[in-house]
Amino acid sequence: MLLDPILSRLIRHGTLRVRRPDGTFRIMGGTSPGPTAALALKTPEIARRLLWDPSLGFGEGYMDGSIEPIEGSTIYDVLDVLILNLAEGGTHPAMQVGQGLRQVGRRLLDLNTAVRSRRNVAHHYDLNGTLYSLFLDADRQYSCAYFPTGEETLEEAQVLKKRHLASKLRLDRPDLEVLDIGCGWGGLALTLAGEYGARVTGLTLSEEQLAAARARAEAAGLADRVKFELMDYRAWNRPMDRIVSVGMFEHVGINHYTPFFRTVKDALKEDGVALIHAIGQTGGPATTNPWITKYIFPGGYSPAVSEVIPAIEKAGLWVTDLEILRLHYALTIRHWRERFAANRNAIKAIYDERFCRMFEFYLASSELAFRRWGHMNWQVQLAKKVDALPLTRDYMFETERAAAAQAAYPHDPPPSTGPREKVGQDAERAGD
Repeated sequence: MLLDPILSRLIRHGTLRVRRPDGTFRIMGGTSPGPTAALALKTPEIARRLLWDPSLGFGEGYMDGSIEPIEGSTIYDVLDVLILNLAEGGTHPAMQVGQGLRQVGRRLLDLNTAVRSRRNVAHHYDLNGTLYSLFLDADRQYSCAYFPTGEETLEEAQVLKKRHLASKLRLDRPDLEVLDIGCGWGGLALTLAGEYGARVTGLTLSEEQLAAARARAEAAGLADRVKFELMDYRAWNRPMDRIVSVGMFEHVGINHYTPFFRTVKDALKEDGVALIHAIGQTGGPATTNPWITKYIFPGGYSPAVSEVIPAIEKAGLWVTDLEILRLHYALTIRHWRERFAANRNAIKAIYDERFCRMFEFYLASSELAFRRWGHMNWQVQLAKKVDALPLTRDYMFETERAAAAQAAYPHDPPPSTGPREKVGQDAERAGD
């Protein structure tokens, strides 16, 4: 099989046992310790395709069943061997050529106009809402959670993520106006309003998310403090006290980074603060895997920090804090994978086997990108004025500690440095 010598050169760490279409086996690797897995290539066509189009063909082969993990392996196990070896310098000639071509044309691929952005968002976020309820936490936080110890449950880690974000927004007085760009199903906006006393406007391009977020605001009794709009961030034209954006910047497109941050600057009051949270990568500018582009996030790209900071500088904003979250998203996605697997039959009843395989491949490869291939999350805090924030980061830690104490003892008076109590309790607390 012509694929054999390529796999032999690629696999150096761990072992990959391959059953060829004719039923014979070949063991690849074994020269260095590492994970082990086994797979079957079930047709000559998929073996040939992996010669000339592995980046797209491998995922599609798993989706249609022509690539099958065997001998107790899962698709995660197979991808673990492959991604580890690619990360450690292994190569596939066709992948190198494809990467080079995508690098040359990446600015054309990332022309995310307002119309194209709306279409891209609908591709993924307008799926059946029940799907997301079957593998996300109850608040439907579809972004990196925050694991101080790594032992937290998904629900605990997502609460801590929102608390971590709120501490960086410096919500130090009631009724601050917050713009949430890419608000998802509204969980962060509702938390900032209900627990921190903010007035929040959330923007989304997903009609499914918009309807769910508005319904949640009504149910929580926060519709007077939280508004959700079907709007592109480029259409916003009113200054706000705070801006937050979580998991949306990956959809901006590299051609639009400087205009994005100029929009943020224009939308901030003079003493305003912004916080942007996104996926990034440590290896410098790159491109998006074509399978991810075709099936999961069309128009998506996770930038290196070196691509982001120059755009911030050109926009004339201060970087007042930058944090890199390393394995937090790997831990988050591990929870999602386990929940997806536990609810696979219910998800298959909504869609079909091919969809389940597509999502399994997406979650497994995404988790491994954070464990093996240099992906991480970055959070950058921004301001227009050099003195918009305290001189040290102590206020962040104090705010998080106060929020933790208030959650543990909800009937105690809130500390002066902590978040506001629930809005509906304000009058009652004032009379104590």
